[in-house]
Amino acid sequence: MPQSFRLLVIPIAVVVACSVAVTAVIVASRAPVLVNVRSATTASGIDSAILASGDATVSKKPDLALLNAGIESRASTAATAQSDLATKVAKLIARIKSLGVVDKDLSTSGYWIGPEYGSTGQTITGYRAGEQLQVKWHNVDTVGRTLDAIVQEGGATNISIGFGLSNPKAAQAEARALAIADAKAKAQAMASAAGVHVGQVIRVSDVSIIRTPYPYTYGAALAAPDKAVTQVPVGDLDVQVSVEVDYSIA
Repeated sequence: MPQSFRLLVIPIAVVVACSVAVTAVIVASRAPVLVNVRSATTASGIDSAILASGDATVSKKPDLALLNAGIESRASTAATAQSDLATKVAKLIARIKSLGVVDKDLSTSGYWIGPEYGSTGQTITGYRAGEQLQVKWHNVDTVGRTLDAIVQEGGATNISIGFGLSNPKAAQAEARALAIADAKAKAQAMASAAGVHVGQVIRVSDVSIIRTPYPYTYGAALAAPDKAVTQVPVGDLDVQVSVEVDYSIA
């Protein structure tokens, strides 16, 4: 090994005591590290390791739209507000199901009823009831027409929409494989510069940040367009994975 290359030698007691801290530093810095640490199984042997991180992003077109359709009712009594809401929701559900939505793709995500107060905050002026329905729509290319039907014919007054993947694990697995390949390329470049060779994989860790599968974009109530179909550009979703891979030095 060239004399100009210096290895970091850490006693096993320090390695064991500081293993958590070392991992945290690697995640924060994301920089590959070449280290030598004393073996936990031998008293005097030295185990060499290359610590590398890898990142990858896979872009996929969403194949699932998640719609939240809300409807409200106001009345002088709670019972009247609730009864009126039930009538409106029944109409909305009927319209949603007429679009081909099956029961397992339609659920209630929220329901509320309560008093409304006047300007002083002490006098009850009426009651407000509301319900939020969640719809899984599996044809993202027609989501604009679906929104029009839910608002204009179903009576929904508040809409939010987000896009996702029906099988996100497949995209994550693809990105993970690319991230591991990225880590290996970094390790090989570092080993080449140090005049050594990459050996077997010692450890692999997935340090990705877990993200919400359906990134919602909430919007205000939709105004009924003049016979124009609502345009909802879909775009691509980025699935990001980060890994850490430890290699022995051959």
